[in-house]
Amino acid sequence: MINVQVRTESGEIVLRGSCGLDWMETVRRIDEDKFPFLGSLLPYADTMFNSRQVERLRREISDQSVLEIIGQDSVVEIERLCMQVENGSHLYLWFLGD
Repeated sequence: MINVQVRTESGEIVLRGSCGLDWMETVRRIDEDKFPFLGSLLPYADTMFNSRQVERLRREISDQSVLEIIGQDSVVEIERLCMQVENGSHLYLWFLGD
């Protein structure tokens, strides 16, 4: 399971996502060439996105094929956390692998 958090530069957790992404059933089906940000998530490692990268990630998750793969709840959750990063200062979006 990959969980999502918004953190400060120092690593303090600002906001935790309420739903995780199941790597085996969903994320591994993402086309890495078409969706490079989602495609870069790893099941056993952490991935961090800065505010500029988060903007691009939001564009990726708005694609209908991503919605079909990861589900409406996950898309809404990731978008909410992305907006927190974009509207804040010195915040990062973390995807935490098992």
